[in-house]
Amino acid sequence: QVELVESGGGLVQAGDSLRLSCAASGHTFSSRAMGWFRQAPGKEREFVAAISWGGGSTDYANSVKGRFAISRDNAKATVYLQMNSLKPEDTAVYYCASCASCALTYGSRTYYYRESLYDYWGQGTQVTVSS
Repeated sequence: QVELVESGGGLVQAGDSLRLSCAASGHTFSSRAMGWFRQAPGKEREFVAAISWGGGSTDYANSVKGRFAISRDNAKATVYLQMNSLKPEDTAVYYCASCASCALTYGSRTYYYRESLYDYWGQGTQVTVSS
């Protein structure tokens, strides 16, 4: 049984930092790409960041580039999302997800943003950023 468990969410002020963690079990973590998505109240879930199975390739939504950083520790079967310079518009439930085959290659770049290609999801962790 595959399980993804997020942690690290909370209530912070604008400009603060948070680190989310997602611990995986029940599948071959090291062979899967991992992604973070978020859903704000009244909005659709959106892509935030993703990392390839080996960690050598990352992808970010434009809205978080330069502020968020995704990383993974395959020995611990855990993926992280370091979020810096948080803004009120980052308020959302953050979900981690895994996929066996979600890499999309256009030219020399590889992307992992397509939500429908992720097959396992966590329950989410709330991040609230106050102004």
